[in-house]
Amino acid sequence: MPHRRDCLFALTALATLPAWAAAPPQPIRVPPLPLHERRLANGLQVLALPARNTSTVSVQVWYRVGGKDDPPGRSGFAHLFEHMMFKGSRHMGSHTFDRLTEDVGGNNNAFTAEDVTAYHSTVPSNHLERILWAEAERMGNLVVDQANFDSERAVVQEEYRQRVLASPYGRLFNAIPPQGYIEHPYKRPVIGSIEDLNAATLEDVRSFHATYYRPDNATLIVSGDFDPKQLDAWVDRYFSRVAKPDRPVPRVTVKEPRRTESRRAQVFGPNVPLPAVALIWQGPRADSQDAAALNVASALLSAGESSRLNEALVYREQSAQAAGFSTDLNADAGLLMAFAIAAGGRSTAQLEQALLREIERLATRRIPDAELEKVRTQVLTGELASRQTPHGRAQSVGWAVIQRGDPRAADRELAELQAVRAADVQRVLKSYVLERPRVTLDYTEKKS
Repeated sequence: MPHRRDCLFALTALATLPAWAAAPPQPIRVPPLPLHERRLANGLQVLALPARNTSTVSVQVWYRVGGKDDPPGRSGFAHLFEHMMFKGSRHMGSHTFDRLTEDVGGNNNAFTAEDVTAYHSTVPSNHLERILWAEAERMGNLVVDQANFDSERAVVQEEYRQRVLASPYGRLFNAIPPQGYIEHPYKRPVIGSIEDLNAATLEDVRSFHATYYRPDNATLIVSGDFDPKQLDAWVDRYFSRVAKPDRPVPRVTVKEPRRTESRRAQVFGPNVPLPAVALIWQGPRADSQDAAALNVASALLSAGESSRLNEALVYREQSAQAAGFSTDLNADAGLLMAFAIAAGGRSTAQLEQALLREIERLATRRIPDAELEKVRTQVLTGELASRQTPHGRAQSVGWAVIQRGDPRAADRELAELQAVRAADVQRVLKSYVLERPRVTLDYTEKKS
């Protein structure tokens, strides 16, 4: 129980707040996830989330290797292995995961981010054992040969062409990490580049695989309908035999320096219908106490048709055909970004001023209670809805492990979100946006 002096201080502080910054309604009590954790002798972290209200099970393996771990001059390696891991292994043919999942009514996929590469499958629960075997098989016995390398390198390069080169605004959004970060390897876009992938050799790829795709650098998450004792037995049977290498996993130790002055840069594209602008600020790490407030601020500015940037720039002023704000927080550092694509002959300077005006308005003027409660409820509802499936629950835990170092942080995030007040939203916008230097990117068509 707090001392009386602390209580008086708290009451005095509350009395000085404006009425619209008062405490939020009573939070919703969300039961904690039924999480069981253990670690095998080879270092594999195992997280189990049993549930009896489903007939399916999600099996996910999260490797702690992402775009930040790509070797210098070899961007896109983590993304490449997102694809390579679906090729053949010593005892499993190519595309076997599709047969083990899709042919029984399930699904499988993978994704790569700055800090992680994750593989996930959802199948009827009576197929759990074979998926565990397959994940252990490709963890320990993946075939990394020239044919597979050439095939998946071509796939990744084509993805780059479609997402970055063919999209009218692909070059703008691909330029945000290298322009936003100063020294941290987050500045290399996760998707990689055609030139770096062309420069890679088979030996480069094999070395990268041996370095990061190992049990002591992975978290196995099983969520859904299963018997916990049976799961333990199968995990021991299939994953314990995967050897732990005798060398440590290299870790990124670069600390992103604080930006000291604003700057402006130009980015060009060959087929840009209308000019666009992006404003970039440094953000905190994903485990920051300010993360929840920043996420609510982002939602107020750009989540949905009735968001502030959409209402002001797209509908009311018709100065932009699209506008948004994003909070991209990672394990080591983060970025905050606002953007607008012009409409009606507006310049990038006009778009920049319109974005800053709306951000400042949110940061300095009264936030209506109804607006804050609506947006906070929307964000919370989205989080709760995603946890209604075995896949969604496993993914929430996976992100908590990678970004916050604790699987149980997935439960705390819901409480932190509900505790966000209008004063918190305004504080973080002032601290990270209005009072910080920024990078402004003007995006226009390249003149011949």
